Amino acid sequence: MKNLTKDIIKKINEVKQPMKIMHVCGSHEHTIMYNGIRSMLPPEVEIVAGPGCPVCVVPAREIDECVALAEQGVTVTIFGDMLRVPGTEKSLADAKAEGADVRIVYGIGNAVDLANEIDNDVVFMSAGFETTAPTTASEMLSNPPENFSVLSSHRLIPPTLDFLVHDEVKLDGLIEPGHVCTIIGTKPFNYLSEDYGIPQAVAGFNPLDILYSIYLILKQKKEDNPRVQNEYKRAVREEGNVKAIAAMDEVFEVTTKEWRGFPEIPNSIYELKKEFDDHNARKKYDMDLPDTQNVPQGCICGPILRGMARPEDCKLFRGECNPLHPIGACMVSKEGTCNIAYRYSKMDD
Repeated sequence: MKNLTKDIIKKINEVKQPMKIMHVCGSHEHTIMYNGIRSMLPPEVEIVAGPGCPVCVVPAREIDECVALAEQGVTVTIFGDMLRVPGTEKSLADAKAEGADVRIVYGIGNAVDLANEIDNDVVFMSAGFETTAPTTASEMLSNPPENFSVLSSHRLIPPTLDFLVHDEVKLDGLIEPGHVCTIIGTKPFNYLSEDYGIPQAVAGFNPLDILYSIYLILKQKKEDNPRVQNEYKRAVREEGNVKAIAAMDEVFEVTTKEWRGFPEIPNSIYELKKEFDDHNARKKYDMDLPDTQNVPQGCICGPILRGMARPEDCKLFRGECNPLHPIGACMVSKEGTCNIAYRYSKMDD
């Protein structure tokens, strides 16, 4: 592996040129930071982290919705890393400490099992990108119990990249997320190369995957041949997972809402279709919420999620904001850029 790494870095240096390349995957950022990949690259090549953490991009309003449900006596089920994500005034951890029934589950199937076991209403917060949306769709198509509902927080990557390509960050290339592409394939990203001339590579998750994907993107730029190259062929097909896509199309409609750190991004949200209103928590319960505040004062989670800043640029980083006391959502999850930088930034100097 050491020799392969040297060979790829040599190839990178042969085609190096000033480029800002964004990835949108918490696992990619972990690989990059843990292995010090940025320090291996020529200074002309900048790798920035985008909104690749599905927990980090959930806006305060959706946390507030879950808190409101929990305070009404509903049993709210979540992934563990959602527990401390800040809402406007409190997190679900705060609500739980005050006596609300908030439970951590490993997936929507566990939440459905719980609804079958207890008399109380159960809501599952279905956060995640296209990677986790198929499991939500599958459960919705499997006749869940009457006391079970979903609060959909699924977000879509391609429209977000479209937004970022037009944003002030000025991207020159994209490393596409391997997990998402196992579901939706490579086709949804083609237009970013065809219409905007953005070189792209779908990457796996080990250091060689990342380095080789960077090389492919630099080579595309040098040859003026932008396209989507699939470095992660061992898991990703051009057409994606056809059955998963069909299930998602049957259950979800695409709509527009805000992301944490972003304005509203057109056509970037999965919401349950009208046929599933009986299991849609937003239709089933009264949640008249006041105005929300997405980012706490002093936190720069928004610019970090948009690739415009690094955690080290934040005055709260490593001080007031740390994994034991996270101020912003980017510090909460182990996929968050701030959390990863807190653990590994010294290794990437």
